[in-house]
Amino acid sequence: MALVDVKAVHHIGVAVRSIEAHGQYYTDVLGAEFEGEEVVADQKTKVAFFRVGAIRFELLEPTDASSPIAAFLEKRGEGLHHVALEVNDLDARVAALKDRGFRMIDDRPRRGARGLRIAFAHPKSTFGVLTEFCEPPAEER
Repeated sequence: MALVDVKAVHHIGVAVRSIEAHGQYYTDVLGAEFEGEEVVADQKTKVAFFRVGAIRFELLEPTDASSPIAAFLEKRGEGLHHVALEVNDLDARVAALKDRGFRMIDDRPRRGARGLRIAFAHPKSTFGVLTEFCEPPAEER
């Protein structure tokens, strides 16, 4: 059995300066379905989800200059931020990764957008890809 046992790619996170400016690309060009927008206050970030088939794009816009997304934009500019992988039993997955020496940004799961429980693995442990492991609320599984 795999260490993490990924069920699916849940979403692809894209850092943007303006959700409004980028949203039309996803809806008008890609034909994506807009699924909603919310603010994740503790991350100082506004997020919007767009679904294309089975995959969601999560646009991430900073709401404050001290936001982690603002820092990302300053350093790297707009573009791919992370890949989110859906798992069951996120607590066990995080513990297993830590036990195997993976560097985690989140030592334990926290709440993310749309009621997801999330935990990020540091890109230095995942070959340069910021990886989010997420567990949807029970009613979505």
